[in-house]
Amino acid sequence: MSDKKSSNAMWGGRFAAGPDAIMEAINASIDFDKRMARQDIEGSRAHAAMLAARGIITDSDASAIREGLLTVLSEIESGDFPFSKALEDIHMNVESRLTDLIGEPAGRLHTGRSRNDQVATDFKLWTRDQFDAAIEGIAALMKALVEQAEAGADIVMPGFTHLQVAQPVTWGHHMMAYVEMFARDKSRMEDARARMNESPLGAAALAGTAYPIDRHMTAEALGFDRPAANSLDAVSDRDFALEFLSSASICATHLSRFAEELVIWSSAQFRFVVLSDRFSTGSSIMPQKKNPDAAELIRAKVGRINGSLIALLTIMKGLPLAYSKDMQEDKEQVFDAADSLMLALAAMTGMVGDMKPVEDSLRVAAASGFSTATDLADWLVRELNLPFREAHHATGALVRIAEDSGCDLLELSLETMQSVNPAITSSVFSVLGVDNSVASRASYGGTAPDQVRMQIERWKGELA
Repeated sequence: MSDKKSSNAMWGGRFAAGPDAIMEAINASIDFDKRMARQDIEGSRAHAAMLAARGIITDSDASAIREGLLTVLSEIESGDFPFSKALEDIHMNVESRLTDLIGEPAGRLHTGRSRNDQVATDFKLWTRDQFDAAIEGIAALMKALVEQAEAGADIVMPGFTHLQVAQPVTWGHHMMAYVEMFARDKSRMEDARARMNESPLGAAALAGTAYPIDRHMTAEALGFDRPAANSLDAVSDRDFALEFLSSASICATHLSRFAEELVIWSSAQFRFVVLSDRFSTGSSIMPQKKNPDAAELIRAKVGRINGSLIALLTIMKGLPLAYSKDMQEDKEQVFDAADSLMLALAAMTGMVGDMKPVEDSLRVAAASGFSTATDLADWLVRELNLPFREAHHATGALVRIAEDSGCDLLELSLETMQSVNPAITSSVFSVLGVDNSVASRASYGGTAPDQVRMQIERWKGELA
């Protein structure tokens, strides 16, 4: 066997051309970073305009570059652009095509910059767009939840701890809990977006440039608040990507928690909610089945998004300043997480908009499991002036009697209650119904319908 055949056998059939093919495959990023084409061209146009304004290139060259870049963008958006893996990345693909279109002026575009600050700028612009999209998506979900809460502000349902019935709450209160949760996700996204809005462009490879560039001009043109203040940090920084993934992971966790509840609630055993056919599927063998597949897939997305966060944290943890090729592995993680998050947000918003609470099932469940036991203990404290621990003990005794009798607390006779504490009067029954229970929880942020409606109005104003 010849050396060439032996080498090819070692490398395997996938890389029949040998080491050169392997290097091209591991080095090229065009298959995924072409998603940043619009941002790359936007950054290049701003850079060219600045170079002309500073007299570093001529106005005619800048004009040719500007028009050529618009042609390249048009080709990419129409699907006619000939992407080449041999040119490695989106930056070189765009520059090569620009050279084909306008010739010599294209070679002046890269004056005063490096691929290091170029990719950092492109990636920041792309991630900033994803922050904006996620913020908008979360707000849409919050609006859908507020609408559900408003429609069901008076519907009683069981509140759980340990997935055991704890106290009655209202459907509106439960929906508003997720509004608060997703509001924190939205706030995290907004905070991170504000923090990342510094321009790396002009940092060049790592040390800045000797050309008399104006980094404030390009920062303003690209919608950044300011240029990054340290050129080493500007090309090394991927905190913005990590913060996006971190915020996305927390948001996906909240989506997963809600999805889990929808899976449980839509089961035959619970029948708390009916999900629309638009977000459910049937079974290939069991005709009676209606599966909450959208909720289950949302629940799974957090695994992918968390994985992307861990992957990028691991990639970045051992890198010295400034740029290392390892950082090429950052984009696929953010691209995949952004796609997964936006799909999950859209699916959840659709499900929330369509779903219907089953009021009868919710009411029956709200009254089960001695859910008003705490109301009874509170009544003993308020009306009989018992210490809470003594009231707790007396209520526990009454729960045991009701359990042994196979009835609810509301069904116990006054005589039975007085056998535990003779001072109990008939007014105790006023606190044992689920409607009375939720109405009494009127502390700020409580489940009382009036409190829920107050929070609904607050959020309607903030989301308007």
